[in-house]
Amino acid sequence: MTKLVTIFGGSGFVGRYIARRLAKDGWRIRVACRTPNEAMFVRTYGAVGQVEPVFCNIRDDESVRAVTRGATAVVNCVGVLAESGKNTFKAVQAEAPGRIAQIARAEGVAQMVQISAIGADSDADSAYARTKAAGEAAVLEHMPDAVILRPSIVFGPEDDFFNRFAGMSRMGPVLPVVGADTKFQPVFVDDVAAAVAAVLNDSSKHGVFELGGPDVASFRELMQTMLTVVQRKRIIANIPFPAARAMAAGFGVAKTLSLGLFTPPLTTDQVRNLAVDNVVAGDARGFADLGLTPRSMVSVLPDYLWRFRPSGQYAEIKNSAKNLKQS
Repeated sequence: MTKLVTIFGGSGFVGRYIARRLAKDGWRIRVACRTPNEAMFVRTYGAVGQVEPVFCNIRDDESVRAVTRGATAVVNCVGVLAESGKNTFKAVQAEAPGRIAQIARAEGVAQMVQISAIGADSDADSAYARTKAAGEAAVLEHMPDAVILRPSIVFGPEDDFFNRFAGMSRMGPVLPVVGADTKFQPVFVDDVAAAVAAVLNDSSKHGVFELGGPDVASFRELMQTMLTVVQRKRIIANIPFPAARAMAAGFGVAKTLSLGLFTPPLTTDQVRNLAVDNVVAGDARGFADLGLTPRSMVSVLPDYLWRFRPSGQYAEIKNSAKNLKQS
């Protein structure tokens, strides 16, 4: 275990899978996060002392330098879907990646992987997409050989997508969505981690890779797939974009009046994002160029959405019992 990698946001949804993958490949790992005491679970991913959570504030140069020093590679998977306090899109997604890349270069780090997102575009309507693009540009300015990975919406046991809507499906006969016709290409979180491992273990890989799973589907179709898995029948109601923008604006006012105590379920910037398809570009490099085959939704979703079924873990037993004949 001679190679050391620092994973910024390594205890988060995507980061923990990257840490687990790299630990199996023999890397020593620093999991850089804001609350290391809450990230002790990452230690179990490797041998004693192989994976260690360490404190880092990505908005502070000295904090980033302390966890970068001596590393062979760095991976940045920190991002926010909605702004909160000092964790703004600009600070986290535009400025922090450049800070990490600049310091990594100064410290002699050989490799960097930046987890961005499909749709990153400096001319996008949403601040989320614009700052993702700014972060990419800042990374490549300081480390031209860095790898940029752009996943579509990421799913897995800890996701805030299928889990959220599966939970909502238990509350009533209607499942509201915004942008029902918008296309997505969901990618399994461990496949994203495998892509990171592939580029770090092969230093000849450079540039941008867009990561999408084998299934391209509309938001409505994704919800239909989820409902099939959780064995519930619900009406999928599309909220028109004008109505969604009005709702999001109202939630924003409520957040302001509550001094940030209220967490909006939908923001104006998210509505802007939901108006744009989130799929791999036809000419983009992706999993195939990394020698990887992504897994489908239907092969993974039942493994963690079963708890949202009406009978939970007993659903399959009850379904099997229906086929038994009474003697």
